[in-house]
Amino acid sequence: MNMRTSASRRDFILRTALAGAALPFSGCVHPSQPGLKKGGVPRSFAADGNRVRFFSPAFRKPLKLMAIGDTHLFLDDARGEPFTSYSGRMAKAYNQTKHFRTGAPTHPLESFEKTLALAKTERVDLLALVGDIFSFPSEAAIEWAYAQLNASGVPYLYIAGNHDWHYEGMAGTETALRAEWTAKRLSPLYQGNHPLMGACEINGVRFVAIDDSTYEILPEQLAFFRDQVASGRPLVLLMHIPLFAPGRGVGFGCGHPEWDAAHDKHWQIERRPRWPEKGHTPTTMAFRRGVFAAPNLLGVIAGHIHHPSLDCVNGIPQLVVEGNAAGAYLTAEFLPSPTMS
Repeated sequence: MNMRTSASRRDFILRTALAGAALPFSGCVHPSQPGLKKGGVPRSFAADGNRVRFFSPAFRKPLKLMAIGDTHLFLDDARGEPFTSYSGRMAKAYNQTKHFRTGAPTHPLESFEKTLALAKTERVDLLALVGDIFSFPSEAAIEWAYAQLNASGVPYLYIAGNHDWHYEGMAGTETALRAEWTAKRLSPLYQGNHPLMGACEINGVRFVAIDDSTYEILPEQLAFFRDQVASGRPLVLLMHIPLFAPGRGVGFGCGHPEWDAAHDKHWQIERRPRWPEKGHTPTTMAFRRGVFAAPNLLGVIAGHIHHPSLDCVNGIPQLVVEGNAAGAYLTAEFLPSPTMS
């Protein structure tokens, strides 16, 4: 079996596994059902392909979210010429893609435009942009996307991915470079919100965005998340890099026990600092534990790995949306249900 055939077969298996998740996962209920855990929100969910539905008597009325990540817009102009030594590899990475459903040729700009049009047509209540919308912090690409978003009229919440602010090979720590290019380029997309953590509430459901684009969580982010949990509101956590789930590789790198220098295979290709010898900080590990222990967390939505996936950890689903560079998106519906016993 050649590599192309093997890769295609893996993609088919991944899609089939997610599409078939509706039956085995439709009864997966968090252990925060009434009487079992203080502050819990009774709920269940069902997943089918690129659609997930959450059910709870705590929801005031129906709500629809659309999530996209990994569009990898590479549009650039003369302003980007001084940075071509840092942007060259990623500028060529996703110029041509194949549509996630039809296999027809497409490209990131077309995918982004069509997804926005669909979000507008379906009147989604919130569009979650879960990172790597850009392949590097190109002024032209960011300005174009910002104009497209505003023209659509669709409410949106943005959190950065590891490529959004990363010019490959540029000197500096990842924390410092993220702060620099967020301030210089990405800031309009946050619409006045804090770039590392934010939340918005719609119909009683609170969407919490946490930037884990360096694979790590800062103490202030952990404190912010704990405050959201303490609110008692039904929560949805939006991140770029998915949290570690048992059986997953280091691509699910936020809180993965093997995330360390020895397992970092791409630091030279991506021209960035190598992961630390000792792995994650205690704060990052505490964050992961807190997420999957949160009694009012409905689920986690992430991107980064470009393939759809679904894991259920302690009754909490984590869904990874397939790359929007190929036109993919995830629709999440929140539907009121009768009191659950």
